[in-house]
Amino acid sequence: MPRGTSPKTSIEGKLFATVILAVTLGTGIPFGLLHLGAQPILAWSAGLLLALVLAYVLLRPLTHNLNRALQSLEGGLLNFRDGDFSISLALNRKDQLGQLADLYNEVGEILRRERAHIHQRELLLDTVIQSSPLALLLIDQREHIIYANTSARHLLHNGKPLQGHLLQQILTLCPPELARAIEQKQDGLTSYLDDDGSHTLHISNSTFVLNAQKHRLILLREMTKELTRAEVQVWKKVIRLISHELNNSLAPISSMAHSGKMLSEKIDSPQLAGVFDVIADRCRHLTEFTQGYARFAKLPPPSCEEVHWSSLVTHLQALHPVTLKGKLPLRPGYFDPVQMEQALLNLLKNAGESGSAEEDITLQIEADAHGQLLTVSDGGSGMNDKVLQQALLPFYSTKPQGVGLGLALCREIADAHGGQIRLHNRREGGLQVSLWLPWPDSGER
Repeated sequence: MPRGTSPKTSIEGKLFATVILAVTLGTGIPFGLLHLGAQPILAWSAGLLLALVLAYVLLRPLTHNLNRALQSLEGGLLNFRDGDFSISLALNRKDQLGQLADLYNEVGEILRRERAHIHQRELLLDTVIQSSPLALLLIDQREHIIYANTSARHLLHNGKPLQGHLLQQILTLCPPELARAIEQKQDGLTSYLDDDGSHTLHISNSTFVLNAQKHRLILLREMTKELTRAEVQVWKKVIRLISHELNNSLAPISSMAHSGKMLSEKIDSPQLAGVFDVIADRCRHLTEFTQGYARFAKLPPPSCEEVHWSSLVTHLQALHPVTLKGKLPLRPGYFDPVQMEQALLNLLKNAGESGSAEEDITLQIEADAHGQLLTVSDGGSGMNDKVLQQALLPFYSTKPQGVGLGLALCREIADAHGGQIRLHNRREGGLQVSLWLPWPDSGER
């Protein structure tokens, strides 16, 4: 029935008509009995009794249907209270109860649609949160974890569920630096070192009241790549500035040294000519030195193509001794061959300078559906934790004559390919450096 329309018959009208009918019949009987000569008291008593019986008989169906309708409404409202909106009322009535049943069904349909809409939004929100790289933890006032997304599970519990665990129990499994930062409930950056290398996280804390209880929301954002990228850009800017200033000075110095040597030859002064030779030689050395840094600062975008692994290994073995470990993948590689060969040569050179025997320097190449993994291992002295944290930074080197560009250039090449580089100390001794490169999208092949 449309909202706002009046029912054809009302409950009051039905009750009034039934009572009038019963009274009419009940009062008609005494007059008939009096006409037949009955005593007045007997006639009116019989009429009253008959009126009561008629009222009961006539009202019984009406009250029975009314009770059934009220029971149906009561059951429906109890379902509403319990959060069940799936039941509709089938009351085929033309009175106020029928109109109320129609309104009940209309409200139930609206609530069903709203619930389905909210459920879909909850699924969408949960999907977004679960796929977010931002690690999210929700803690109640008793320090129990009541919600954690996929990133948080992988970061703190090796991918295992976190719900129901005490926060303190989980923190004992984390690196000490990360555990202390979470316990202190302070926003900011924290760094730590694990088997995958150095990491920098930004921690954000917020508190709010939910269901009359205090809750804490912890957000952990991986900042390593962003900070590394910004750091490298700063280093490149510094390198370009220094290279520019040095080249501006080296060019006239080299020219003046050449002119001075020519003058010393005219006046026949071998000692002075030797001085100018030393100056010219140091200028050439410094020029080559700055050009090496300039190549790092101006690394061009990779020009990727299919590369046969056997060809790459053959070129590397001709330039540096290395033992191939395992079989080569059947699928060809896909990267910039010049840049990748340079990166691997830097790793092999570092392996050779680590004190490792030549037979312990190995190269292993693997491939799966996600990417390509090139691993260089050696049997040298490895790196301590401090060196591992700084090894990929430009200008950082533990070698007396090192310039600190080899591993930094490897990281830059890996980043340019959309991959990453990882350094690990081997249990049996030595260092293992892995370059992981993703396969290109189908549209790029």
